[in-house]
Amino acid sequence: MTRPPALLAALAVSAALAGGLSACGGQPETAAAPAVRGERLTVAEATIDAVKPASAVVASRDLAEARTRIPGTLVQLSVREGDLVRRGQVIGVVSDDRVGLQTAAFGAQVAAAEAEAERARADLARIQTLFDKGIYAQARLDQARAASRAADAQVRAARAQRGASAETAAQGRILAPTTGRVLTADVPVGSVVGAGQSVATITAGPLVLRLELPEAQGRNLRVGQTVRLQGDDLPGVAGGVVAQVYPAATAGRTTADVAVEGLSSDRVGQHVVVQVPAGQRRAIVLPRRVVSTRYGIDFVRTVDRAGRISEAPVQLGGPVSGDRVEVLSGLAPGDVVLAPERAR
Repeated sequence: MTRPPALLAALAVSAALAGGLSACGGQPETAAAPAVRGERLTVAEATIDAVKPASAVVASRDLAEARTRIPGTLVQLSVREGDLVRRGQVIGVVSDDRVGLQTAAFGAQVAAAEAEAERARADLARIQTLFDKGIYAQARLDQARAASRAADAQVRAARAQRGASAETAAQGRILAPTTGRVLTADVPVGSVVGAGQSVATITAGPLVLRLELPEAQGRNLRVGQTVRLQGDDLPGVAGGVVAQVYPAATAGRTTADVAVEGLSSDRVGQHVVVQVPAGQRRAIVLPRRVVSTRYGIDFVRTVDRAGRISEAPVQLGGPVSGDRVEVLSGLAPGDVVLAPERAR
């Protein structure tokens, strides 16, 4: 029964000896934090351009209308939506039977005028012979010459009328007013058309992204501002520059054109989503190189005052300018971010 108290006493003596040794040696040493290496960046807010999503459509800056020049029946339309045409190409034909009948009538008038002119020339030749023999007076000869000249003039007038009528028939050809792609050609063959009616719409001028924004948002648009595309609606196209802001608002909306390189005419009419400038705001912005992504999550290495390194998950916004990105959450102004060391 005396063994347990003896064991407790031995344990107490051992603890006392250990405490004495600690007192003799001072406090135990703590491992020093490793030195932090790499570029340090202090998080601060900056003024950036605010953007809002908006819808835009690929359009031609100008549109050309292929119109008829005479009334009649559309007997031929050789283009469809999407076809490429060149300026002056015949894309349709309008026929009017009355024009053909008028041309035939003018042809008959030409024949009659030529016959009259031939008779007047024969009379002039006969009177000239009699005048030379002293039978007719000078007045009779002058009268015959005037009649011959009048008959020749009638021939020229009849021929001009016949030519004008034939040209009217030739104006039944519908010509492409410019080189471009056909957007609409919805008049069926056999339709009765009037003079000046459009049978096809063709792109003209450079292709642009056309924006229609509410007036309050459109006031922030300026020529030269950068507009970025959202998503991959147009492969190979990242964005463009505002080329024109139309001064007149229609139905409370402002229209603007964005010049974009790489647009093709087969994209006309396609709707895309763009990021439009909408003033300025304060935000946290960091270089993209300090952000790493693993398993779909973005991380940033931070350093506290004690020199400890940790990784903070962050939520990123869109690109700002150059290689910078906006940080929506995960950091606060004053935090110190550690940039990764470059490989040597």
